[in-house]
Amino acid sequence: MAFSPVGSEVSPEPSSSPGEEADGERELLLLPPPRLGEGLGPGSRLKEVVGASLCLGPLAGPQRLGTLVDCLVLNYRLRQGLGWSRDGGAETQGPLRCCGCGRFLAEPVTVPCGHTYCRRCLRRELRAHCRRCRDRLLPAGGTNPAAAPLRTSVVLNQLAEKWFPGECERARMGSRLEELLAQGRFREALAAASQALRADSSDLMLRIYRAESYVGLQEYKTAIEDLNFVISKMPNWPEVYFQKGKVLQDSGFVGDALQLFLQCLALDEDFLPAKLAVERTLRDVLSPEKLGESLKESAWNSPHIRNKPFILGSEVTESYCNLPLCSEQSLGGSEVREPVSGSLNRARSVHALNSTKDLAKEDGLKRVSSEPLLSGQEKGALLKRKLSFSEQDTVVCEDGRNKHKKQGESTKRDTMLPFGTVPGDLIDVSDFECSLCMRLFFEPVTTPCGHTFCKGCLERCLDHAPQCPLCKESLKEYLANRKYSTTELLEELIMKYLSDELYERKRIHAEETAEHSNLTKNVPMFVCTMAYPTVPCPLHVFEPRYRLMIRRSMETGTKQFGMCINDPQNGFADYGCMLQIRNVHFLPDGRSVVDTVGGKRFRVLRRGMKDGYCTADIEYLEDVKVADEEELKKLRELHNFVYNQACSWFQNLRNKFRTQILQHFGPMPDREENIQAMPNGPAWCWWLLAVLPVDPRYQLSVLSMMSLKDRLIKIQHILTYFSRDQSK
Repeated sequence: MAFSPVGSEVSPEPSSSPGEEADGERELLLLPPPRLGEGLGPGSRLKEVVGASLCLGPLAGPQRLGTLVDCLVLNYRLRQGLGWSRDGGAETQGPLRCCGCGRFLAEPVTVPCGHTYCRRCLRRELRAHCRRCRDRLLPAGGTNPAAAPLRTSVVLNQLAEKWFPGECERARMGSRLEELLAQGRFREALAAASQALRADSSDLMLRIYRAESYVGLQEYKTAIEDLNFVISKMPNWPEVYFQKGKVLQDSGFVGDALQLFLQCLALDEDFLPAKLAVERTLRDVLSPEKLGESLKESAWNSPHIRNKPFILGSEVTESYCNLPLCSEQSLGGSEVREPVSGSLNRARSVHALNSTKDLAKEDGLKRVSSEPLLSGQEKGALLKRKLSFSEQDTVVCEDGRNKHKKQGESTKRDTMLPFGTVPGDLIDVSDFECSLCMRLFFEPVTTPCGHTFCKGCLERCLDHAPQCPLCKESLKEYLANRKYSTTELLEELIMKYLSDELYERKRIHAEETAEHSNLTKNVPMFVCTMAYPTVPCPLHVFEPRYRLMIRRSMETGTKQFGMCINDPQNGFADYGCMLQIRNVHFLPDGRSVVDTVGGKRFRVLRRGMKDGYCTADIEYLEDVKVADEEELKKLRELHNFVYNQACSWFQNLRNKFRTQILQHFGPMPDREENIQAMPNGPAWCWWLLAVLPVDPRYQLSVLSMMSLKDRLIKIQHILTYFSRDQSK
């Protein structure tokens, strides 16, 4: 077993900090691994690891226990020379592959991150994180009663049924077997799996189900044979190592089961059931009652894990060297009791995985069990009885059990799943069309109910109602999360089989985006209130048409739109101000609070309408600069006078009003030295115009002025009027 050794005991100083303690723990656990022959017995190096780890504090906590598991897996992987695998271990090829197991994508389910898994992987909760993007996979179905139901992706499932009907039928057979196993009807599941294997003996998933049936009937030997056959064909499939480890664990061989769980995690570090199994085993080892007497007695010698019946098929333990193999007829009722003393030392040598690097290289990982460290005479006696899967293959007998035949004899078909190519006549662009826009999917997203739409189309529908456009299922939670991840598999299929159509679809989308990006032609208009240059203008957006408008402004990158007040005759006023979006805060029900600030002023040239909101062709306004020195001097004097008048008016306001203005608009901008530097004039003028309680029509007349002098005179008149009221 590849466990981290401890060279000497580490005793931290009482004054050590938590950071130093954590560093010491990592250094302890990341020491080079022991040789493969070193096991888990009372005299093994696991005792040193546990003993020294206890000096660092209790390891039974979830965080430290998880760290210990990660380090064990890392050391095991380094010792075995394994690399991380991001592809499924089943080594299949084809356009429809599960992100988890790598096999045929039967009953595809698209998770929130946009990646697609077969229903089996999600139902069994085999993963805690997505294999591709590392996002956490929320519990879905399976054993969690509070989990949301798994919904098949309608579009991908239709493609699977159309392209590969045979594989879909095999998947349905697997689902029926899973139901039988879940109901505890093991003999019915065994009969059904055996019958299916007689028709196709190379279906490895059927062998997994049959092995589970054998385990339910306590026929462990035959289950091991089926699992060994699967490993010999697919040595990089993590799940089969976990299944084999479960058989050994149920049989009492915890040490060897732990090594198989580590092998599973070495191939796939996120295989959740294996990680939980290792944590449970270590938690049992590290429990205080089993670490008594300074670890003199092995923690494995507990009623929970010892003295259990177990009959090996293709692998013989050291403790059973002198026991004859039982016949298949006596498998179910035979019992062999393991002696209590030294049970771990015997159990650790059951079938240590990948015993030497040379063996792994020579047999290509087909031999997944290693002989115990025996003498030459013992090895000879052992090899006479050993059923070596490196020399033999397995086929199905009429009674559903296994028999062996020499290598080189062909089976019905190769174990590589035959779904690598899709016939050209089965590829139809209509299978990839959005049901809302009736065009080829662009940025397809799949809802929790399993329906797929273009991202833009779905967002527009959710602007009106938080429900699926097709089945009307509530999407309130989906809308609140606002995680519209692209369905990557569907996008990959479109790129592979409909590249020309996708190119045309992208061209049309680029033209539409360019149209929305134009800031002089068909500029989107928000008809609501007065807005001014440099002045903040927070908006509460709830109407569907304006939700769409804000979203388009963000997607195009302009982050701008026009603001005008209402006009009874023309729809909106002839003058307005552009708003720059600084931030958008989306509320769970789809509404949003948009933080904007005023930009350029404009005059409307032509009005229009697009998708429910107003548009306009506009031209921007700038102040006419004063060139004459005498006129400029008079303008500065007027500017300074009105500025001082404005400051006096603001200071004389009641504290209540002044506080409200400061909270909403911020402080009054400082006086500028160069009053003609900005195209819209001094910023304080617009701030003052925004806070003055003046009729919007009067404010609009000031906004439209292109003369700073005229604007200052207007503001002076307003301040004079309000100053009289203050004096009263």
